Amino acid sequence: MSQNSPCLWTEVPQTSAAPCDRCKHACCAYDGYVYILGGRDNSTLRDFWRYSVVRNEWTELSCRGETAPEEVEEHSMVIHKGFIYVFGGILDSSFTALTCPLWVFDIAKQKWLHCQRKTSSLQTQMPTPTNRKGHSAVVVGSSMLMYGGFIDIKGSSQEFWSLDFDTMVWALIGGNQHGSLSPGPRHSHSAMVYQTCMYLFGGLKGLREQRDFWKWNSDSCSWSSLKIKLGPSKLFGHSAVAYKDGMLLFGGGESQNYPNNFLWRYTFSTRTWSQVNTVPGSSRSPDKMHHCCVAIGAAYAGVCSETNTRLEHGKFKPFKNKCFPAALTFLGSEGAIELQTFNLDKGPKAECGGDPAETDKIVGSCLTYENRAFSRHWSCTENEVLDEDAEDIAQHLPNLLLVLGGRPCAKYKPISVWQMTLGDT
Repeated sequence: MSQNSPCLWTEVPQTSAAPCDRCKHACCAYDGYVYILGGRDNSTLRDFWRYSVVRNEWTELSCRGETAPEEVEEHSMVIHKGFIYVFGGILDSSFTALTCPLWVFDIAKQKWLHCQRKTSSLQTQMPTPTNRKGHSAVVVGSSMLMYGGFIDIKGSSQEFWSLDFDTMVWALIGGNQHGSLSPGPRHSHSAMVYQTCMYLFGGLKGLREQRDFWKWNSDSCSWSSLKIKLGPSKLFGHSAVAYKDGMLLFGGGESQNYPNNFLWRYTFSTRTWSQVNTVPGSSRSPDKMHHCCVAIGAAYAGVCSETNTRLEHGKFKPFKNKCFPAALTFLGSEGAIELQTFNLDKGPKAECGGDPAETDKIVGSCLTYENRAFSRHWSCTENEVLDEDAEDIAQHLPNLLLVLGGRPCAKYKPISVWQMTLGDT
């Protein structure tokens, strides 16, 4: 399909056993799960949750102890080789003892770890970044690149840091060098990675909104400014993710009181922006800022291909990924939207020798599951066995963009979760 293929937005209802709605939080995805930490509702939060995309279920994880983060907001959160790295976002206080507010969570062991450098005593004297909010952090190779942020008293920063995951050593790539080509001071911007380059858009310079677009080339260690024609307006509090050969940018606003719901797509090969429209008749996308966008599926990892959309290691890929209202014969209703959720606990169980027509569809809230493939691969099994296969299912999730939380927040309600899928996925 063309670059201007429409998208489908679907709200995913949450149960009471879910985190409260919030903004200025941080999220990351790993192996079919989304991890969410902190943020703000009426006050700064100190909670840590894991969301199963397949099950549409939340589990609260431990966020206590001396190795766990404090209450945090506008922090960053990235993942590398099964470890989550959280930086900044703590409340500025004379009682805060941390000089480098970095926390690490081991996903396999489900616990927070002490951050230890693999260096000599001489190297331990090297500088480290101080606490900040509204900065960006991305992973390039075996390093985390962190840009800008709002530092108490100093205001918007243009510091550019690198953290080597192998040695846990920080290096200042760029600081306050005036005159050199760089995005300059900013916070509440977006950043994402495509191949070996980091792309940064918009944000705030002090109190002034921006709409400039920058590229950091890790090979040449240099910044370049990218021209914008017919692209997004001035934005802050928005989000950006890689998608195939481009970038998707969602939400944000030019004012705290006026978030928008625009979805923009930038194509690196043509260096052009296009606004992505919503499928006629589907739900209206939410107005959001200071939210989190989490990408699920191969297209968001830059490895999507037509050859693996139906088979993977000789197995049927269980989830479809069409994003338009369609009349599905096995649903028994006209105009049903094909994007539904497979739920291991609530769906009907396939019986041995049963009529496939009666087990063609498991309906829940956000994904579609092909039950003919299900009955062949998992027929005559109990729910306990299906639980063991959940990770295998997660490896074949369709291409989804999840939008979690953000302003405006719904008081005393579970976190807002929306999903988006594009017509050319």
